[in-house]
Amino acid sequence: MNMILRGIRYHVECFGDGFPLLLLHGFTGDSSTWTSFYDQWGKHSTVISLDVIGHGTTESPVDVEKYDILSVAKDLFELLENLKINKVDLLGYSMGGRLALTFALQYPHKVRKLILESATAGIANENEREQRRMKDHQLGEFLQENGVLTFVDYWEEIPLFTTQKRLSSDKRAQIREQRLNNKAIGLINSLKGMGTGAQPSWWEKLESVTCEVLLVTGSLDLKFCQIAEKMKGKMALCQWITVEDCGHAIHVEEPKKFGTIISEFLVQ
Repeated sequence: MNMILRGIRYHVECFGDGFPLLLLHGFTGDSSTWTSFYDQWGKHSTVISLDVIGHGTTESPVDVEKYDILSVAKDLFELLENLKINKVDLLGYSMGGRLALTFALQYPHKVRKLILESATAGIANENEREQRRMKDHQLGEFLQENGVLTFVDYWEEIPLFTTQKRLSSDKRAQIREQRLNNKAIGLINSLKGMGTGAQPSWWEKLESVTCEVLLVTGSLDLKFCQIAEKMKGKMALCQWITVEDCGHAIHVEEPKKFGTIISEFLVQ
């Protein structure tokens, strides 16, 4: 279904029955990221999945301010208000994980359990954050000049996704087709508004997270394992699970293990 949230048309899907579970995909993804888990998670949760602004069939406004991560968190708040949901479990992957953490910090009363897959609290050092912001803007300029096809060719080859080379050709083709369905302006503005360099650093706020938290990383994704270890030490009710022989996108590379990990955390 489509839903207007603060003037933006969002694509939203609902499935299953139980305590609400809101799912947030990563950069270049969309709600189909989670479709294969609906049957499993729908047995214990009402799954709510959306295309984040600038992705999939959700609108891709020209106004970059609408992509600011705090603004997008407000969109999520309005989504829950419209659905008359007082509290959710929240799962986010990568960019969606940073958005999920942002939401949990801005609206702590709305989150029961928080699951972050391969996510970070941002960049604490201001100089490093500014350098990353500039890189994200340069990446957006590359996308604007060369188009989505060339950008996806580039994106598939970054070191973060090296382990996905082991996926079947059919699975890789499916992921590629989904990425290519995104609009250039949506991805460009997402880099500018929700990139790691654009978002505030939440490191000093992590101690205020009082809900149960689960961090999930792949053992081959060393950078995000180090980040998860650091994040775990700052949150009181935090578990961290590492999936062996797996990279950044655990839900893609080890879907059965990932699905079970999420289910067990939500029903315990």
